[in-house]
Amino acid sequence: MAIMVTRSSMPEFDEYIEEIRSIWDNHWLTNMGPKHKEFQAVLKDYLGVEKLDLFTNGHMAIELTLQAMNLQGEVITTPFTFASTTHAIVRNGLEPVFCDIDPYNYTMDVEKLESLITDKTCAILPVHVYGNVCNIEEIDRIAEKYNLKVIYDAAHTFGETYKGKGIGTYGDASCFSFHATKVFNSIEGGAVSFKSERLGKVLYNLKNFGIHGPEEVSAVGANAKMNEFCAAMGLCNLRHLDEEIEKRRRVVERYTERLEKTAGIQLNSVQPDVKPNYAYFPAVFEEKEFGSTRNEVYSKLAENDIIARKYFYPLTNTFSAFNGKYDVFKTPAALHVAKRVLTLPLYADLPLEDVDRICDVILSCKK
Repeated sequence: MAIMVTRSSMPEFDEYIEEIRSIWDNHWLTNMGPKHKEFQAVLKDYLGVEKLDLFTNGHMAIELTLQAMNLQGEVITTPFTFASTTHAIVRNGLEPVFCDIDPYNYTMDVEKLESLITDKTCAILPVHVYGNVCNIEEIDRIAEKYNLKVIYDAAHTFGETYKGKGIGTYGDASCFSFHATKVFNSIEGGAVSFKSERLGKVLYNLKNFGIHGPEEVSAVGANAKMNEFCAAMGLCNLRHLDEEIEKRRRVVERYTERLEKTAGIQLNSVQPDVKPNYAYFPAVFEEKEFGSTRNEVYSKLAENDIIARKYFYPLTNTFSAFNGKYDVFKTPAALHVAKRVLTLPLYADLPLEDVDRICDVILSCKK
């Protein structure tokens, strides 16, 4: 059987059935029902945030947050991310400006950030990557200096804390994804944590057509509400999340034990002051030292029914959708890593003997 790059965490079948039983009783399937409200409340507590709203997916969380802030002009972000981050900016009529990344933790290189700010800059959209947390202090300092909004793409850092505070407490807003491939999932889903009560009201309008009663529609909005079945899955999975993260930790430690001393492979490290969630296991292959390219390792794994992922590749500033508009050579570190990185299979129930098999195949590529 093939080893996939990820496998969704799910509760026991009977637990989910029991969780959704009340949905059959009340026939309330969507429109912010009891499960939605319960899930929202427990998420606030788990993440340690005061304000939070749920969305149908992580992309709408980002796109509608940008829209709710009524921004105009340029948003500084990173190309080393999933398509959603950049697309959310563009779909709001904003111009993405790409900052390079730190080549070791893959988040926005704050030493390059300030030079990209112009009189058109309205916000910074940094991305926490692989569970690595951005340089929050420096981003906050720069944002305050230039009066810029900060919206974190926190899709990779659910459940993490930085300096003892939930990751969702930083910035003007933090956007989470609960997609099936994530450490924590609600099948599909997302959330935004935020500080401003006014922002919360606008987000609610945008996710629910601006409806505030059977005869009151006070704003123009879209439809981005989480349904009851997704909320129920979220409630179930949240009960087991700490246990799932602990299982992932053991997998990461085995990978690290087997690969960390291999010349030509750069592995990820847990950052100081971060309580990690072990979301991904990236490995960067340097051909001169390792002897094989990333693509050769990828192919060798595939020959052995092991599915790794070139994540993130390609960079968003190289997408054909943008018709060559952006100069990828302005983000050389991101380009370097994107051409060399593989995220290896990682999920809570991945047997350690399979981790060993994966490592054996990788090490067989060493020349």
